[in-house]
Order: sequence, then C-alpha cells, then structure tokens
Amino acid sequence: MIELLHQLRPQDALDIGIITFLVYRALQIVRGSRAMQMIIGLAVILVAYVSSRTLGLFTLSWILDNFLSSIILVIIVIFQSDIRRALTQVGTAPLFSTLERSVQRREDVIEEVAQAAMALAAKRVGALVVFQRDVGLSEFMEIGTRLDAWVSRELLESVFLPHSPIHDGALVIQKGRVTAVRCLLPLSTNPHLRKTWGTRHRAALGVTEETDAVAIVVSEQEGTVALVMGGNVTENIDGVRLRSALRELVKS
Repeated sequence: MIELLHQLRPQDALDIGIITFLVYRALQIVRGSRAMQMIIGLAVILVAYVSSRTLGLFTLSWILDNFLSSIILVIIVIFQSDIRRALTQVGTAPLFSTLERSVQRREDVIEEVAQAAMALAAKRVGALVVFQRDVGLSEFMEIGTRLDAWVSRELLESVFLPHSPIHDGALVIQKGRVTAVRCLLPLSTNPHLRKTWGTRHRAALGVTEETDAVAIVVSEQEGTVALVMGGNVTENIDGVRLRSALRELVKS
C-alpha cells in the first residue's frame, strides 16, 4: 500500500479528488428524493442479477440481462426530471456550503402548525401544509416560491390569507423549516372521492399517494381540519389529536 501511494502522480490524486467530490455532490442532490429510492431499487436488481449468474438461475439471469442491457435508456427515462433538476442545481448552487441553518425544535414546529391550522379553520380560511418525510418533494417545489424560514403560526396564517399573492397551492415544510409556498401538487385520480372535496383535498391525497408525506388540509367551506397520510383522510380532527398524530408521524 505504501509503495502504491509513492507511485501516485499528482494527476492521479487530482483525478481521485474530483471523482470523489462529484460522487459526494451527486449523493447530496439525490439524498431524500424519490430518485434515491429508485437508485436503491436498481441496486437490488443488480444484486439479483449477479446472484442469478452465480447460482445458475438461467431464466432469471436472461430476463435481468435483457433489462440491464438497456439500463442507460431506462435511467434517462426514469430520472429525466431528476437529471434536469440536478443540472440546474449544479449551475446555480455554490460548490461548498459552509453556513449552518438554525434548527427549530420539532415540538415547536408541531405546535405552531397546529395553532395555525385551528386558527385558519375558525376563520374558514383554506390552507394546505405538507410535511416532507423520507421521500423528497423538490420536484413539486420547482414552480413554487422558495423560502427558508422558521415555522410560525403568524407566517402560516399570513401565507394563506385570501389577499396574499401566495395563498394558492401548498406550503412545504422540510427538516423543520418552511422551504416553499405556492407549490402545485399532483391531484388524486381516485374516482371514489367525496364530491365535496375540492382541489386542496385532492392535492393532499395525490402527494400522499405518491410519497410518504403528511398533509394538513383546512377546509374553507366547512371550517374543519383534515390530516392526510398514505392516501387516507382523517376528517374533523381537533388540535389535540392533530398534535398527537404529528408527533407520531413527523420525526424531524
């Protein structure tokens, strides 16, 4: 090993350093996003392919071999939006980030959101708040308005007031901070939804069907709060139950 290190040229060290940095940046970009989940899935397929070759499972090996032979095309098709977003981040984000953001306590975040939801419901002001969990929501925030703010009742209420220019769409909370507002979420295509549910409920269902996010919907027609998780809606939830549920579901 020592002899190998002595044989390394400066160009080799530079080459290794650049590759290491690029891999690190790539992992930073996809970490916590749906792309990361897909990469894990592709890794499982690759392990299955190697295992099938080793164990002599010829049919499985043939199927996976044909799939992996066009893996570059598959990656481009599956990750086209993530590739576009990654290139955008490379072009706009600084290479190194040295500033540490202050972190708000999870309990404080939950309390502020619960108070805001109940206050908005009492005023019959519609709202849609989404908590990101493990699966990233960056693709839904691309056409929204980016923020980087502490979660507070005052902020949430001001965002969703009818005269606010950013009251339409969803407010997204990532890692205890408000990171985007006016976000457009995918609408649920479930044909069995209640006819009285509007766009906010359908958007909350849509994003929780596609990701593991948790959504809170305030209905302006009924003045009630609903919690949405995994495509399931818990209606008419009060402040105590909302706080309890968020403590169980939101970990950061």
